[in-house]
Amino acid sequence: MSEAAPAIELVAISKSFGPVKANRDVSLSVAAGSIHGIVGENGAGKSTLMSILYGFYEADSGEIRIGGSALPIRSSADAIAAGIGMVHQHFMLVEPLSVAENVVLGAEGGARLKRGIAQARAELARLSQEYGLVIDPDAIVGDLSVGLQQRVEILKALYRGAEILILDEPTAVLTPPEADQLFALLRALRAQGKTVILITHKLREIMDVTDTVSVMRRGEMIAHYRTAETSPPALAEAMVGRRVLLRVDKEPRERGKPVLEVAGLSVTDERGVERLSEASLTLHAGEIVGIAGVAGNGQSELLEVLAGLIQPARGVIRLDGAILNARDRNPAKLRRLGLMHIPEDRQKMGLVTAFPAAENSVLGYHDDPSFGPGPFLSPARIEAHALSGMEAYDVRPADPNLKTAKFSGGNQQKIVLAREIERAPKVLLVGQPTRGVDIGAIEFIHRRLIALRDAGVAILLVSVELDEVMALSDRILAMCGGRITGERVAESADEKDIGLLMAGVSEAA
Repeated sequence: MSEAAPAIELVAISKSFGPVKANRDVSLSVAAGSIHGIVGENGAGKSTLMSILYGFYEADSGEIRIGGSALPIRSSADAIAAGIGMVHQHFMLVEPLSVAENVVLGAEGGARLKRGIAQARAELARLSQEYGLVIDPDAIVGDLSVGLQQRVEILKALYRGAEILILDEPTAVLTPPEADQLFALLRALRAQGKTVILITHKLREIMDVTDTVSVMRRGEMIAHYRTAETSPPALAEAMVGRRVLLRVDKEPRERGKPVLEVAGLSVTDERGVERLSEASLTLHAGEIVGIAGVAGNGQSELLEVLAGLIQPARGVIRLDGAILNARDRNPAKLRRLGLMHIPEDRQKMGLVTAFPAAENSVLGYHDDPSFGPGPFLSPARIEAHALSGMEAYDVRPADPNLKTAKFSGGNQQKIVLAREIERAPKVLLVGQPTRGVDIGAIEFIHRRLIALRDAGVAILLVSVELDEVMALSDRILAMCGGRITGERVAESADEKDIGLLMAGVSEAA
């Protein structure tokens, strides 16, 4: 009996964008009914390769085989017809529409939309029962959590008959419980004979959920492994081309004077719901204070009010001992006072992705006289400034004139980091510093943050990665329901104890 053909074979795939060779003679074989991981640094060519498989791009050379047969894929319609579905890191959903309407969008089944929606409801009910994807078909997508929106994307692919499912950085915006639910779903899909390709930077996820894994570096396919026969250090070394420190190395440090003091800070949203309630904390020079909590428990509002993006309902903020009044609490004034902000969502708040990297490198600082006299900015000076930051932070490609949308997520993050960190902050507010960032860049970012702390900068860190909070922080504050539920010294902190505080089980309970 002959061996079954692989679900997917990519043979000598090459793709260039101008002078940039995104993929160079890449070959890959993925067994049917398996979960196959693809790892590599930002800019390694993973997403480009999957975009070729899904028909977003057409390869310059090479061949795609599905189930053993060569198949030209020139569009997403070709890919869908071949049974391929893709869930992108940034979801392709229409937020004002319902779940059912999003699922049927583009596959309405003719002019009679009512009949198409009815058929979609029946199929959604079947898929939900088969895979445990419980979701209200009438729910408005914009009202759903990120985890549920991702379910809608997966349901869209399954509704269109996907036998092969590509997921690009699926946990980059998920909380740990949502990630666990996703992996349970992927295992269920595998049990039903579906083939899954998982692109992720998180090596723990690779080890937990994949059967096989391939490593890409600088556009080339470097190695293939059975997951059970490799390890995170071996994968990290293959990805980066050198040994990578998977732990955070930091020395104990005597903290300095209080720099940022917050008392009784509360934030109310436009509907009158209190999102941050009576938050009080003190941040000292030369320390990292980490905020641990499941997303949506007030951490975002805390960062935004401290950065001057929103105004508090009540409370007092002191910077260097001076009370910040309403006029002081705006981003431009705070930057001049030495408070810098790396936002949680780089695309929505940190960058204008339609602008080139050079312009993004000076956003918020464009009035600096070094960029030109008076209102007249010097493109050459800005370009030189951007190139210096790109080289210092290993942004790839180091092209200041490339539109920021063309960079991978991790390289976009480095552009934001370079812009804010190189301004010599007294206080640095950091939201999700390594979201969607590869292992080599994570090591780089962690080292930068520790170096800032050692240089006397006061850092407030928000991350949904509890491991990251515990590794980087000197002190940890847990948040639940908009309140700070407890504080721990990081050196002696216990993960289960922090988890209880994150769940609202306070010290007094």
